[in-house]
Parts: sequence; structure tokens; C-alpha cells
Amino acid sequence: MSEAARKKSSNWNIPNALSLIRIGVSPVLVLLLLSPGRGLSLICAVLFALVCITDWLDGYLARRMNTVTTLGKFLDPLADKLLIITALIMMIPLDRVPAWMVALIVGREIAVTGLRAIAVEDGVVIDASSLGKFKTVAQISAIIPLLLHYTYYGINFHYIGILIFWVAFALTILSGADYFYKFFVSHDADGDRK
Repeated sequence: MSEAARKKSSNWNIPNALSLIRIGVSPVLVLLLLSPGRGLSLICAVLFALVCITDWLDGYLARRMNTVTTLGKFLDPLADKLLIITALIMMIPLDRVPAWMVALIVGREIAVTGLRAIAVEDGVVIDASSLGKFKTVAQISAIIPLLLHYTYYGINFHYIGILIFWVAFALTILSGADYFYKFFVSHDADGDRK
């Protein structure tokens, strides 16, 4: 088997399939969130929670099965960002999240993705930080109750979601600043590595 064929076949593995499932769920969320009532809100929250579990699972399986691939390194963060941003954008017209916060979160994601691409071109790898991982967990933890939205068993899930969302927003901004700090510390004023 040629090297190219071996690399191609190694990309088709369970972790990468799980990332593709997360990407595929994004348009489903769009459809479900067009006009969600109580029932569809519950379905959206459960679906979102289930696919977010695959985020942890695909990383675990990739390491356990020794199937970490370049494609997987691309698909995993793409799937996370697509799923989270889709849910947030679709909740704006439902008045479940403030549009300005979502705009800043999306801007941060685009800026950090671009920054990491520039760093790679310069031979610098900016690994995901602990702040970045906490940010993702906080965003997911906020989105689930925001998708639920309604009161169940006397619990106002929208209120809980908004409280967590403020924490997630703060972590999003802080982790974005952290990525830029790491980038500029690794470069001198001329743009060369130190």
C-alpha cells in the first residue's frame, strides 16, 4: 500500500466519524430552532448535549486507539466551533442570547483561528490552552439550559443558562487575549521567532 493510500485510509476512523457527526448535526439544529416550542427546545437541548459528549469521546478514542490524524486535528475544533456558533446564532432571534455577545464570541473564534494559521506558517504551534478548554466547557454548559429555555420542575433554565453564559463570555474573551499574548511573545517586532 502506498504512503498516500495509507494516510487516506487512516483518516477514516471512529474519532473522525464522530467529528463529522457533530458537523452534520449543525444544520439539524438550524431547522429545529427555526420556531421551537417547548417540545422542540427539549429535543434541541438533548441532541446538543449528546453530540457534545462525542467531543470528549473522539479525543479519548483518538489517543486510546492511536489514531490521531492531521484531518482529525482540523475536524475536531471545526466541529466544536460550528456546533456552538450555530446554536448561539439561532438563539438570537428567539431572544435567548444577546446578539452583541454572540458577535464578539464569533469574532474571537475567527481571530484566534486566523492567528493560529499565521503562527503555523511561521513554524509556531499555539496549543489549546487550559483557558480555551474551560471556555468550551462553559459555552456548552450555558447553551444546554439556554436551549431548554423553559421552566421545568420549578427550575428556570433560561436564567441558569444566562448566568453561565456570562461566565463563558468572560472566559472566551480572556482565552482569546491569551492566544494573542502567546503569539506576540513568540515573535519579535519584525515578526520573526525569538
